Amino acid sequence: MHARSIGVLGVAGIAGGLLAGAALFGSGITARAFSGAPSTLDALLERDDASTKPEGPGQGSQQESDMKATKVAAEASQAAFSRSAFDITRLSESRVEELATKLTPSERHILLSKGTERPFCGTLLDNKKQGVYTCKLCDLPLFKSDDKFNSGTGWPSFFQPFDAEHIAYTKDASHGMVRVEITCARCDGHLGHVFDDGPKPTGLRYCLNSESLSFIEAEKDGSIRWPEGTGPIATEVAYFAGGCFWGVEDRFQQTPGVINSVSGYQGGHKDNPTYKEVCYSDTGHAETVMVTFDPKRVSYRQLLEKFFAYHNPTTLNRQGPDVGTQYRSAIFTANEAQHKEALAFIAEQQQTPKFKDRKIVTQVTPVSEAGVFYAAEEYHQDYHEKNGGHCAMPE
Repeated sequence: MHARSIGVLGVAGIAGGLLAGAALFGSGITARAFSGAPSTLDALLERDDASTKPEGPGQGSQQESDMKATKVAAEASQAAFSRSAFDITRLSESRVEELATKLTPSERHILLSKGTERPFCGTLLDNKKQGVYTCKLCDLPLFKSDDKFNSGTGWPSFFQPFDAEHIAYTKDASHGMVRVEITCARCDGHLGHVFDDGPKPTGLRYCLNSESLSFIEAEKDGSIRWPEGTGPIATEVAYFAGGCFWGVEDRFQQTPGVINSVSGYQGGHKDNPTYKEVCYSDTGHAETVMVTFDPKRVSYRQLLEKFFAYHNPTTLNRQGPDVGTQYRSAIFTANEAQHKEALAFIAEQQQTPKFKDRKIVTQVTPVSEAGVFYAAEEYHQDYHEKNGGHCAMPE
């Protein structure tokens, strides 16, 4: 698998959360770039730590209801953002009821009472326009038209979500069968079910009710103009190389204010390099992590401080046991302000007791000189999240 090329202006799809005016279709950027979506039903359920629903309406215990209410209240009290930079903080029951006033009786029955529309009757079943399907209740983007296919079932079907974190999964044992229900991760509105008989590359079929969805048609240039107040938050991008990208990516992904981190290659002279080429031939690339962050919650200065905590900036072309120019310490600055701040930060750190007797060898290079960032192969993304373990922090 070859890497994906992501230039400074082209990161908007991944890093900026598909801002209005940023190309959405034909960009080569998939939902997987935002989050590690599990590919099996069991994995989807395990991800959400789901429990079996009552066998029928009204048969759940009061304890189950109380536990769910407590969980929702706790989630609603903490701000959360998906890797595509959308606010996915759980809405309170009062806010859901407020939004539900705009629904028709049929839409309310499906979204709030887990109803199902008749097959082959949905208004979006045969929609072939380019655009994004959003939650009818809270406007969170859920699916892209590029990921829609004709399943022959009579309901709109998709093989992957817009962002894996925008969908919640629950084991549903109602009606004498066991299925996996899908709901909106923000408002808990019922969407439909997901099955494991879909097409490649996921093998999944997300089966939706048209009345659970709204549709935003793409502009002629492929961009999406989000209705006021429904788009992604404004983000910025930073690039850090500090040895094996598995550990650096993992550390940054857990940093408050970081929306997404992507492992990749930067600073070399070959277009679209593979991991093997970077490791065993002279491409000149460094294993780099592209960090998308919310500047209102974490500053570039704070990211620099984290970067120096996450790796050793004094070892030339190595980090721990990993040796080679691809493991060099480097900062690729996205603009002049970042460049000046990075240089000033390094000069400041060099005078501190921690580094005054050890030379900092971190390179600082503008992206305009270093070249575009190429996202690494799929198996490198979210490595520790998928496989466990972690890289030791430097002393």
